Amino acid sequence: MNRVRSWSFDRFTLADVCCAMRLLICAIGRLKQGPERELAASYRKRAEVAGRPLGLREIEVIEIRESRAHDAERRRIEESIALANVIPEAGMVVILDQRGENIESAGLASLLQRWREENRPAVAFIIGGADGLAPSLAQRAKLRLAFGTATWPHQLVRIMLLEQLYRAGTILSGHPYHRA
Repeated sequence: MNRVRSWSFDRFTLADVCCAMRLLICAIGRLKQGPERELAASYRKRAEVAGRPLGLREIEVIEIRESRAHDAERRRIEESIALANVIPEAGMVVILDQRGENIESAGLASLLQRWREENRPAVAFIIGGADGLAPSLAQRAKLRLAFGTATWPHQLVRIMLLEQLYRAGTILSGHPYHRA
């Protein structure tokens, strides 16, 4: 006798059925053990939980070793090549740049939602090294995102980005975390 197994889909969302959009944070340098790493891990976990019902996959953090070249231009090129090699094909490229756009948290949430609705396979957030990015990589960016005009340490930029991804998830899901 053939038994047909029935499945209940009431606890799944459309995002579970469709392909979820990948979120990548591609950064030059590593977070060392300590409070910064713990805070980044906490926001990463929160963002993944908030984003899952919205069609966002887990956040992949790709850490790329800093170039050891003696010349700043050579370091910039080597690091940019390494970053370009981890960007998924057809992925949206967002670079973190102090000269970029200062958008509100709700604006970032809207962009993520729009890219998800457009069935973009991935969004790669790029955090370059101390010498910046090669122009060829910077030109691929669909968005240059800034967290103000101040210069921030790369470790804090990563934490702020993870917090903003968590906040975007809570905004889109109607969670009260964001009170603006």
